Amino acid sequence: MKRTVFFIGMLLLATCGFSQTPGDNTVEVIYNGTSATVAVASNVTQYLTVTQQGAHVSIAQSDSLASEITYKLSGTSSDGEFYMSGSYKATVELNGLTLTNVTPVYSGAAIHIQNGKRINVKVITGTTNTLVDAAGGTQKGCLYVKGHAEFKQQGTLNVVGNVKHGIKAGEYVSLKNATINVTSAVGDGISCNQYFLMESGTLNISGTADDGIQCDLEGDTATAITTDHEDEDSGNMYISGGTITINCTAIAAKGFKCAGDIYITGEPVITVTTSGKGTWDEDDLETKAACGISADGDINIGGGTFNLTSTGSGGKGLKCDDVLTVSGGDITISTSGGLYYNNGTTENTNYTGNTDHINSDYYSSPKGIKAGLKTQVGNSYTYSGGMVISGGNIKVTTTGRNGEGIESKNTLNITGGEVYVNAYDDGVNSAQNLTVTDGYVYSHSNNNDGMDANGNFYINGGLVYAIGSRSPELAIDANSEEGKKVYINGGVVIAVRGIENGSSINQPYIQSSSVSGNNWYTVTYGDNAVAFYTPTINTGGGGPGGGGGPGGGNSSTLISAPSTPSLATGNNVSNGTAHFEGNCYVSGDDGGDDTGIDELYMEDVTIKVLNGNIIVEGCEDCAVSIFNMEGRRVGDRGLAPGVYVVKVGDRPARKVIVS
Repeated sequence: MKRTVFFIGMLLLATCGFSQTPGDNTVEVIYNGTSATVAVASNVTQYLTVTQQGAHVSIAQSDSLASEITYKLSGTSSDGEFYMSGSYKATVELNGLTLTNVTPVYSGAAIHIQNGKRINVKVITGTTNTLVDAAGGTQKGCLYVKGHAEFKQQGTLNVVGNVKHGIKAGEYVSLKNATINVTSAVGDGISCNQYFLMESGTLNISGTADDGIQCDLEGDTATAITTDHEDEDSGNMYISGGTITINCTAIAAKGFKCAGDIYITGEPVITVTTSGKGTWDEDDLETKAACGISADGDINIGGGTFNLTSTGSGGKGLKCDDVLTVSGGDITISTSGGLYYNNGTTENTNYTGNTDHINSDYYSSPKGIKAGLKTQVGNSYTYSGGMVISGGNIKVTTTGRNGEGIESKNTLNITGGEVYVNAYDDGVNSAQNLTVTDGYVYSHSNNNDGMDANGNFYINGGLVYAIGSRSPELAIDANSEEGKKVYINGGVVIAVRGIENGSSINQPYIQSSSVSGNNWYTVTYGDNAVAFYTPTINTGGGGPGGGGGPGGGNSSTLISAPSTPSLATGNNVSNGTAHFEGNCYVSGDDGGDDTGIDELYMEDVTIKVLNGNIIVEGCEDCAVSIFNMEGRRVGDRGLAPGVYVVKVGDRPARKVIVS
């Protein structure tokens, strides 16, 4: 039986059994089993209509209300809900609330705020709150806010969405300090419009049948970014702190799915795992695949720690349709799924055939990073978006068939940072020009070109270490069939398996046919030295490489440097800085001497050598791995004289000398 109460003065106390009236502008709702008690401050009773059936509570705010009310929800109900409507902003406090909606009365949601204004959702510090919506409702989310939802304070909120999304907002969602766990949802973990913003806190999403976080436009046309995001409808995501962990198992699901741009700054920690296969999209008539972070616009990364893993067929780690800009952060991406094929009738989750003459809409290749769009217009193509890397550390590993490491569908410019790629297919690929001006780039392809530009390839500086696979693939390739070429104008270049025939090399270089896999070599030029380790290199298969002209031929290794280089076997860099996961050492980077290292400081950790023992101090709980120069793992005691690589936790590898 429904009960409608117009609360007036002390009638509230007698009806609800409260010992005192709540403070001004406050409503208290305490759930207890299949009932609830409601107390309304006397100064706002005239503006509220409370309707109640058991533990199902509905409160309607009058349009004449002109001050913000705080709704304090606590207690436990195995069959209840909270429904609030109105036209003035409000605050909802979750103060140790456990609320499950089984038999909907006002809405199937556990909490439904039918109010298009700003709603502060305070997850009270030190409390744990759990919301579960009705399995038989029509609600858009377990926690639904018609307007914009701002989650605050340092409590914990657990959410289960049995019909659609875990959390749904008609406008933007922001998160600061609170911990939100979406443990199950039939749709997205969080779905919102306008924009998504996270400054701090913890967000864990799993068990979804769609995406982790999805942000769409509210209207038909995106606005620009506005000051303090006032009246902004960009479809953007802004993340500047906190910890996000998303595990998506659904077909073609995205951890982040953004209709606009994604901006990531500060030091957030982001872990996304996707495992679903690709699918055929009946509306767009093309294949779609899973992806860790996906944006229809730009992605801008200025900081943070990323671990993106995709195991499903056709899956990707990081993808945007416009420009990807990386200026900071530590990004680790791994994909292991095979090539996904689907023409709307036939599906193959590990397609092994040739795709050269197949409509690109019919397949999705696994990739670590993909940016930009290549669009066919008649018999020609247009290119948009692209990629710019100016800082940060990027590590990409792909093992599934056709898995490319990094691909730009337009230009690709590297001006700084460190890039490490170990790929099944092309390590680094650009559809137009590829330019390296500075930074450190390692790109190893196990079945194709180490680095491949379909336009010109310009190396003007930095350190580039590229490794191609069996002939006719190359370490460094350009589209010579259309008159493009490789230009080496500066920097240090190590190309194991050679470079494109007819390349233009405008500084000293040497070529060697004696470089083999699983060995250390040292390049010396002037007073500088670079030691590099060659991994196992595929041999056999294919026809001859390009011969004639600088760099021609797959069987040779080309080395170029600002002054005439020389090549020797072994690691002869006694005190250098490690790069590329310990596969390369550069002398002079750390300003050390050349007499060997007795004690090495790195961040808060000290590495010492004493009587043939390697001692790590300052990080007793860290995992410590020690390798000899042959790449074999060894212990830390009784070591023979020589050079060893020490890896402490997730810190950069360091080299020490035992004498």
